[in-house]
This record gives sequence, C-alpha cells and structure tokens, in this order.
Amino acid sequence: MDLWVNSWIAALVVGIITWGLMIWCIVAYRRRKGTVGFPRQNSFNLPLEVFYLTIPLFMVLVFFYFTDRDQQSIDDRSTPADVVVDVRGKQWAWDFNYLKGNVVTEDVHEAGVQAHLTGNDVDKNKLPTLYLPVNKSVDLELNARDVIHSFWVPAFLQKRDMIPGKTNYIRLTPTREGTYDGKCAELCGEYHSEMLFRVKVVSESEFQAHMNQLRQDGNTGLLGEEYDRNPAPAETK
Repeated sequence: MDLWVNSWIAALVVGIITWGLMIWCIVAYRRRKGTVGFPRQNSFNLPLEVFYLTIPLFMVLVFFYFTDRDQQSIDDRSTPADVVVDVRGKQWAWDFNYLKGNVVTEDVHEAGVQAHLTGNDVDKNKLPTLYLPVNKSVDLELNARDVIHSFWVPAFLQKRDMIPGKTNYIRLTPTREGTYDGKCAELCGEYHSEMLFRVKVVSESEFQAHMNQLRQDGNTGLLGEEYDRNPAPAETK
C-alpha cells in the first residue's frame, strides 16, 4: 500500500510540474497582437535535452528500485509458513486443500461449486470459502485444473495467475478478522463471471473448528492433480 500511495504522490508531483510548465509556455510564448512572421527557431537545446533524458531515467530507476524491493519482500518464502493451502481453480469454482503443517494437523480439503448468477443477490453462504487463521503466515499454492485462471482478493492487494502445469504462490499474513470477496480475474470461459469465492479470516480456534468439521464430514486427504482436466506430463513439472 505504501508503494502504491507514494508512487501516486510522486506521479502527481511530476504531473503538476509538467502541467505548470506547459501552461507557463502557453502564456509566456503566446503570439501577441501585432506580431508578424515567425519567432526565432532553435534546432536544439543540448542542456534541455540532457535534462529531459536524465530526469525521466532517474525516476524510472527509483521506481524500479522500490518496486523490486517491495516485491521481493512480499514474495519472500525463505521461512516456512504456518499454514499452506493448495488452491485449485477449475471451471468455474475452487477447491481448497489444507496441507498438514504447524497449524493444520491433518490433510483436509473442501470442494467448491460454481455460483449461479440469476440477476438477484448472490447467496454468499453457498460460495466456496477459504478459511485462514488471523496473524498466521500463509502460503497459497495456486494451481489450475484446466485453463488459466487468476486468484484475486481485492482486499489482499494481490492478484496472481493460475497456470496449468505451473504452481504460483502468494505469501501473506492476514491481520484483521473478517470476510473478503474474491473472484477469478482471468477470462476463463462461458461462466467466468460465476467463478466467485470468499475468504474468511478467523481466530485460530474458529479455524481449528472448521478443520475439525471438515474431518467429521469425511473431507480428509487432498483433491490433488489427479482431478485436473489437463494434467501436465511428469517430465515438465
């Protein structure tokens, strides 16, 4: 968020300066009444051209530095996450596999079904729902079962593609309990608009209660790549 806001502030400052110079040139060098002929023409202005080259180059390098720094920090997976979830996008719903680890004591899964938009309000209680414990680091392993999808939760300020045969990752630590809307952000077929889901960030006790409920419902084990429509050949993985 800091990178986004500060980039806009820098862009706005540059814009104001540029607009001000343009307006100044329009006013200061306007054609005045009674003027005849053309003003003296300059073929080049070396100091001005060097200025126009170095300043934008410097700005690009500064933006690149801060973007690269923040992106590496956001994607840093050098330490194991507390919770790992294998998220599988499919036409046109989501499967969530909770992998055994520090917080999850046994592999469990939850298979989602497609939303059905009728023009009325969507019953969000029927949408596929990803549960995450608050203040715990989370790795989302993003995979596609068929075509390219994209995992997007606007409140998380991240969006990442899900490509068949390739695993992408999102590392995050949710810090505020609540329910957040998500959707597929990559046109993936006829019912792309119905590929909706929710994320519930809950206390650890509520998260464990949900894991226990999945076990009681018989949702043990994982819905892995064996259910993919277009599994990638083993030699390409």
